[in-house]
Amino acid sequence: MTPEESKNYDPRHLLVSVVKILEDLNIPYIVSGGMAVFVWGRPRFTADVDIVVELKKTQINELNLALRKLGKNVYIDKEMMEDALLRQGEFNFIDNDLGTKVDFWILQNTKFDKSRLKRKIKKTILGRSVFFTSPEDLILMKLIWHKESGSFLQLDDVKSIFKASGKNLDMKYLNKWAVELGVSDLLGTLLKEKKDRP
Repeated sequence: MTPEESKNYDPRHLLVSVVKILEDLNIPYIVSGGMAVFVWGRPRFTADVDIVVELKKTQINELNLALRKLGKNVYIDKEMMEDALLRQGEFNFIDNDLGTKVDFWILQNTKFDKSRLKRKIKKTILGRSVFFTSPEDLILMKLIWHKESGSFLQLDDVKSIFKASGKNLDMKYLNKWAVELGVSDLLGTLLKEKKDRP
């Protein structure tokens, strides 16, 4: 692929390739981040793919080998995968030819993360079924990320989800978890802004 072609590359192609690998290896997952915002909120370009995975230590080697077969100039570090699993963090897969990165986030052993995985929603991307995080869980994660980082992009994403998917949101679930996760004040402020907006 030429540099010019890579500029026009649609990262959804890499997404469905990775999803096929996860499903072949029986690794539960949900797509989050910018790709999920694209589904539940405003269309915005993202070159990165965020996937939450429920990964077992016995699956690391097969996943590592399968991801390496996706391209000739890719980066994946098996030791980083093992470390991510140990600390319930993240590891990366990078296709250097495409300039596209996949951030794999290890599913944490919490009630909320288990709920996120259970509530996954199937969407069709480029003709393939892909499981996405629900819009409610995406909002909650965005509020957590804003609280931790101060990034206002997260709040803009939440506002776009309210605008595009607001009528279908499970507000009881959203409010319940906002209290448990410590982001209820932030959620209340955004909901008030939404209500007051003409």
